[in-house]
Amino acid sequence: MEQLPLLTLMIFLPLLGAFAILLIKNDPLSASQNARGVALLTSLTTFVLSLVVLSYFKLSSSDFQLVEKYEWVPKLSLNYCVGVDGISLLFILLTTFLTPIAILASWNVIRDKVKEYMITFLMLESLIIGSFCALDLVLFYIFFEAVLIPMYLIIGIWGGKARIHAAFKFFLFTLSGSVLMLIAILSIHGEVGTTDLVEAYRYTFSGAKQYWLWAAFFISFAVKIPMWPVHTWLPNAHVEAPTAGSVILAAILLKMGGYGFLRFSLPLFPEPSQFFAPYVFGLSMIAVVYASLVALVQEDMKKLVAYSSIAHMGFVTFGIFTFTEQGIKGAFFQMISHGIISAGLFLCVGILYSRVHSREIMRYAGVRSRMPHFAFMFLICVLASIGLPGTSGFVGELLVLVASFEKGGWMTLIMGSGIVLSAAYGLWLYKRIMLGKLTDKSLEKLNDIIFIEKLYLLPIVAVILLLGIYPKPIFMLSETAIERVIAPFYTELKPEGQL
Repeated sequence: MEQLPLLTLMIFLPLLGAFAILLIKNDPLSASQNARGVALLTSLTTFVLSLVVLSYFKLSSSDFQLVEKYEWVPKLSLNYCVGVDGISLLFILLTTFLTPIAILASWNVIRDKVKEYMITFLMLESLIIGSFCALDLVLFYIFFEAVLIPMYLIIGIWGGKARIHAAFKFFLFTLSGSVLMLIAILSIHGEVGTTDLVEAYRYTFSGAKQYWLWAAFFISFAVKIPMWPVHTWLPNAHVEAPTAGSVILAAILLKMGGYGFLRFSLPLFPEPSQFFAPYVFGLSMIAVVYASLVALVQEDMKKLVAYSSIAHMGFVTFGIFTFTEQGIKGAFFQMISHGIISAGLFLCVGILYSRVHSREIMRYAGVRSRMPHFAFMFLICVLASIGLPGTSGFVGELLVLVASFEKGGWMTLIMGSGIVLSAAYGLWLYKRIMLGKLTDKSLEKLNDIIFIEKLYLLPIVAVILLLGIYPKPIFMLSETAIERVIAPFYTELKPEGQL
């Protein structure tokens, strides 16, 4: 089994499922149902395959594992090279775990062009997994950019009234940032002679050029996270995307920016990373406070959750650029945790929208009396989002705050204010929607969550509580990979803020 190309199978299995859906006859009675069934079966099989990859992963090794390398364009030293470490493997598990959940969430919601929707979703999963597995810079860029296409289609075809504007804004923002990364990759190829990531790690970039290369990668990943002030595409994309699209966008696509910092920016360019760290701290603190304040005044549930994502990702960027074990471990855990929590929040918003066809907070009150099971699961997601101890949201933010104290107590105070503000807008959201008297008569007809909704919400709630009580597996899987990331910062580097 270990001799099989497990990673390649895992990357391209969703594409195989998409091709199978393409062959389904367009029978008006069965085509949509068959497409849903094939997509769910394919995504579940991919999840099982990711667990097989996990079973062969060796915790003691800091090297990339299950590496597959084949010549692609020999004259240009380009190779198809894939492999995993603890960081990429956990992101892959997050992707394969949430994809079948997103498909289940679309089961009764997407009724038009169901075949095309499922094909697009499976293509998206395949490209995301490829991005996390790629160990060649050009191969990573291809997967990283190609992800934009299916997400653009999901927003633009199955989104809300302003879907075209939101899709174009999403596409243009993320594509524009990534063009600089392509130029940087070509420059690295010219200097190193290859785009093999492991070889690039062994090369020492020097001079002013490394600062320009770092900036090119940074801009691309900053847009993807997104950091302030290049965040404006995210709220529009979330509001107009269908529920499952918002789930994948918030839970996984945003994390590709943080993954890029850990995989490329820090290991390849440790000196510029340290030089620009104070500026990243400033942008991160602004993101945490600004996005939280904006979330407080939102009237749309999706926009509130979207701005909360920007604030929480501010903790991620701050933690990564502390270059400390606590900071990077906290940032990484926060990414995994936020992936689960944001998925749960958007699924809950989607459930309410499917019944009332409104995301306006003022439209709701007293929903708990009609939907008690839903109210409990929604409460767990909200409490996790505000970092309540015992939930997964507490662990990562605590570690980042500990790391921030080493950089300056005033920074800890500002970052901590973000947690206070998250409690304000999170509890305010829950209070307005769930508590109080049921004044709107139309809400009296609300039914509690049905079986299929429990089927995709219960795993989310279970993982939130499990990681909050027992976070050790995440740290065990990622420990050696994170140690490799921070290793260059133990060597003597130039002081921060000096060229």
